Amino acid sequence: MPIPGYDPEDIDEQLESRLDDEEIEDRLSDSELEAYRNGDANLMDFLDEDEIGGILDR
Repeated sequence: MPIPGYDPEDIDEQLESRLDDEEIEDRLSDSELEAYRNGDANLMDFLDEDEIGGILDR
């Protein structure tokens, strides 16, 4: 999900820095987790706007 005015790669890096592996696993389904780990998708592809905002506001 693109967020106007922000580089998706920067946001994804920030999300990854604020979530440990267990939190990522808890937030994603098995198929999402597989796509994420294979590099076919990033966290922004699976998290909604509220989740992203909550994580970045930590």
